[in-house]
Amino acid sequence: MIFVTKPFLPPREEYERYVNGIWQRNWLTNHGPLVNELELQLKDYLQLDHLLYLNNGTIALQIALKALGLKGEVITTPFSYVATTSAIAWEGLKPVFVDIDPQTANIDPNKIEAAITPRTSAILATHVYGNPCDIDAIKTIADRHRLKVIYDGAHCFGTKYKGRSVFEYGDISTTSFHATKLFHTVEGGAVFTTDPDLLKKMALLRNFGHEGPNDFGDIGINGKNSEFHAAMGLANLKYIGEILESRKAQWLRYRDLLAGFQARTIRITEGAEYNYAYFPLIFSKEEELLKYLDMLGKGQVFPRRYFYPSLNRLPYVKQVEAPVSEQISSSVCCLPMYYDLSPEIQQMIARFLLRMQNN
Repeated sequence: MIFVTKPFLPPREEYERYVNGIWQRNWLTNHGPLVNELELQLKDYLQLDHLLYLNNGTIALQIALKALGLKGEVITTPFSYVATTSAIAWEGLKPVFVDIDPQTANIDPNKIEAAITPRTSAILATHVYGNPCDIDAIKTIADRHRLKVIYDGAHCFGTKYKGRSVFEYGDISTTSFHATKLFHTVEGGAVFTTDPDLLKKMALLRNFGHEGPNDFGDIGINGKNSEFHAAMGLANLKYIGEILESRKAQWLRYRDLLAGFQARTIRITEGAEYNYAYFPLIFSKEEELLKYLDMLGKGQVFPRRYFYPSLNRLPYVKQVEAPVSEQISSSVCCLPMYYDLSPEIQQMIARFLLRMQNN
């Protein structure tokens, strides 16, 4: 069976070398040496001054929302993974959905200002499939209305915008290091900011508010990650160049193989150095998508309807219209992509799709 993705795993002996050190130190969590080493190596690789390694990408979003002291309404996208909206609601804030651009699938900045009210405190936008939002337009709007900006960059490891890591933009950016991501630590995530005072606040939030063994400077939660997860990250980071090269080759191969196919993919944002994290196919309607998914499933190929459903239809949010998001959400799937996916398998998947189109 060919699934939409599978995790990259480093050579077992390389991971075990890190694990042997954990056994020797008997230091399993609470900001151990491997967690600190991973943070340093990530800052060096991404060319960033500040980041905090966390236990997952959802906690990263929650800490970002809390650290900025937000109240009231947060403008966000209906086309993202459910965690983006759930984090807003979990923090007692109201998600306000703005429809997406049909070409990039990111939040449409031309529709943001119409959604701003006196209760709006921030914009939380997702770089969908690792493709950067219109960062400049969002910054202009946020500055004009004195709004904070958070970017959900769960898919963005390795993506740059105008020569800089996409994580450098916004008041806070977040990411996920879940096992399905290009770079992973099994479970994990991070927050990024250029503001050292904001970083210090998030560091308190990550660790129960501890300023010392018996002193608490702020409210906090448990956002820490373990030495075992950091070990996986350190082992995997050595291979990120190969992983990114492999993913780009697969993305371009799909593009070429499916040049005559009836479905389309996304447009990459101008100024972006894309990480080629996903290859979405957007069909004209849901019925078409479902026919192709059924056919692929019979061939033991399992793409994913990513993202589905459109988040403005979740049962715990105010139901609003977002026609572009709803149309794309109902008719998109992401094709299989992972480190050792062979050209032959990609060719087989493309033949399945083209054969059905021609029948």
